[in-house]
Amino acid sequence: MDSYFNPGGIFLLRRGLIVLVLWAYMLLDGGSFPRIRAAEPWFENALVGMEVGPTGAQFVEGKPASEYVSIFDGRDIVRRCAAANAEYLVIWVRDGEFTLHESSILPKPMGLGQRDVLREAVEEGQRIGLPIIVYFQLQYPAFELRRHPEWKIRQADGEPIDYLVCFNSPYRDHVKTILAEVLSYGVDGFHLDMVDQGFGPPTGCWCDHCQELYKNQFGGAMPEGVHWNSRDWDQMLRFRYQTSDRFKKNLTDYIKQMDPDVTVDFNYHGNPPFSWEVGQTPVRHANHGDFVTGEAGLWSFGALTASFNAAWYRAVTPGKPFQVAVQRGVRMYHDQTTRPLNDMRWELFTLLAHGAFVTMIDKVAYHGWLDPVAYERIGELFGEAQAKRSHFGQAPIEEVGIYFSVRTRDWIGRDQAARYFQSVQGAHKTCVYEHHGFGFLFDESITIEKLRNFPMVWLPNAGILTEHEVRLFRQYVMSGGNLLITGQAGQYDSFGQPLKESMLSRLIGAKLTRGLEGKDPWIQFGAEGKPVEIPASTDPPEAQGRATSLISNGIRKNWPFLIEGPASVYEPTGATTVGTLFNSHRIALPNPDAYNKEWPLSANQAVGPGVLINTVGEGKVVTFAGSPDFAVAGEHHVVEARKLLSNAIRFLVPQSRVTVTAPANVEAVVTDDPEQRILRVHLIAYNATPQTTPAKNRPFVLPGLIEDTPLYRATIEFREPIKNAVADDSKTRLEVGRDRVDLLIENIHEVIQCHY
Repeated sequence: MDSYFNPGGIFLLRRGLIVLVLWAYMLLDGGSFPRIRAAEPWFENALVGMEVGPTGAQFVEGKPASEYVSIFDGRDIVRRCAAANAEYLVIWVRDGEFTLHESSILPKPMGLGQRDVLREAVEEGQRIGLPIIVYFQLQYPAFELRRHPEWKIRQADGEPIDYLVCFNSPYRDHVKTILAEVLSYGVDGFHLDMVDQGFGPPTGCWCDHCQELYKNQFGGAMPEGVHWNSRDWDQMLRFRYQTSDRFKKNLTDYIKQMDPDVTVDFNYHGNPPFSWEVGQTPVRHANHGDFVTGEAGLWSFGALTASFNAAWYRAVTPGKPFQVAVQRGVRMYHDQTTRPLNDMRWELFTLLAHGAFVTMIDKVAYHGWLDPVAYERIGELFGEAQAKRSHFGQAPIEEVGIYFSVRTRDWIGRDQAARYFQSVQGAHKTCVYEHHGFGFLFDESITIEKLRNFPMVWLPNAGILTEHEVRLFRQYVMSGGNLLITGQAGQYDSFGQPLKESMLSRLIGAKLTRGLEGKDPWIQFGAEGKPVEIPASTDPPEAQGRATSLISNGIRKNWPFLIEGPASVYEPTGATTVGTLFNSHRIALPNPDAYNKEWPLSANQAVGPGVLINTVGEGKVVTFAGSPDFAVAGEHHVVEARKLLSNAIRFLVPQSRVTVTAPANVEAVVTDDPEQRILRVHLIAYNATPQTTPAKNRPFVLPGLIEDTPLYRATIEFREPIKNAVADDSKTRLEVGRDRVDLLIENIHEVIQCHY
């Protein structure tokens, strides 16, 4: 009996009541099993669920494989997921080679014999009340492309890309036929994976279908390849984005017409590190289907991905639930390893704290075996999440709005988008390490109201800005908002060509002299006098001194340090200046690009101010002549670059509602529940073990796994007094004051409830 009073037991008891109701229906209906829909969509209050699928079809390549998925059993999978406290199941059905349902179009793996995995899963799911969502692969349809090579994406020279399918081809109608077959099973939803046009070279598509559509829309032929110096390429990008748009909308509309209660979500790739090649933009392609789904994956994208992606998905689909997929394996989807529980706890609770609902992916063994240890750990993990359910879903307190420009991604990043992404990721990394609440803003959907949701907006190297955007920024600052500008923001036209003057010069309070050659500038703070002639500020001396001390707080004086990344030389026209920008000795080389171009050289000459501070109306603008955000996410970062940015945030937002001090490996997520008058402070510790060099791809080192719970101190300070504070973990030690809480924590995830 005791087991029914733990989180997992309560969940199974609720399922038991559903089962009794279903069996009563079945008896009344003469033995047939009814299809029952919930009062609201399954995802509305979902917290944790499973995706279960086999691995190995991509290696079979259409050849006989008698053992592949031979024991992959839909009923067993449903029962195991229910026992592991999953609230829904995404069951693998259609991949690039096979399908796991009875189809008149696609083959089943021979190892299944006469069995129908989807039928098994749906019947068992309906019996115990577990929603069944179908994993349905769209990209890389190897089986179809062998039979219909005319559906392949083609390069500009006409050569096919053998593994990619064109979404403007008849493939779309083929997919609908398969969807109709699956819909007849009474499934609850589809997870469609994914609408991508490639993740890098070679680039398509120039097939006959695309050429005809392009000509009808634009009245001419497609550009002859990727040509960034051509305005025709701007049309080509629009065409690519419309292709993804059209395909997603067409499939969504088809499913909804067949059954409006069936949910649709797409695996989304409009976020870094994905760029124009995929055929998706951040906001536009997140808003298809019922909600957006994305992936974390520290083994591929890094440990900060969980935080970055969750906040990104929230921002691109405001007000909607959003799903993030993680995996139980250690390194990649097709391995058969199982992560330690604490490793999974860190990732899950990071995502839940940011407001996601989370799907744990289990890519089972080749023949379909389910690892019992994995399901034991997942059951414990999901049980803990359900016990903490009341702590998730509240609105985050965001003091920094990180601005993302898709136009900059496309027309400055081009085929090396990382050179733009790096500044955005460095801004995020700074906020996480320094415990500043953050969110994202996008040029696709920017409004003055969205800007005003943040006391400070950060433009990390946003090179291309329109007059409309600049007007909004000025309106925002004039009315009391604060702006942080880095690198070469506003210095390029809409096609990525340099402008003579920055679009932001009036806000910066300085004229642009030039972009700094090379990518290894240095910055220095000190009281020895300005080594270059910089016009005097109009601010009084005491204001200049205060600004200097706040911006350079904690940074050694008279010491140049590297801020690798794009930089600008400014001539102030009213801004206060702080610190000095230096170029490097690369400038003196006869052929700068020929010598050690991947490594920075030491500081050489002072060329201009390091930081500019300008008052505009009721707000302030801080501009870095360099890109410390680029440096923070780069290969040659120093801690001082991050501290410098954090100082600027504190200068612009001196009185945060909640200020958290904790180790850099502890992320803080602060949410507000105004109805209950509770501030929740989530503290999630990343505590990986050290690693040696790997067996291959040296010297790149993948992160270790989190095995142990950390022990650390943290402090929470409040702008207004609180009544009391309570820790979720009874082991946590608290000292609660009127406007301060001191903590000693021994856990991966802790939630401090602060009543006000």
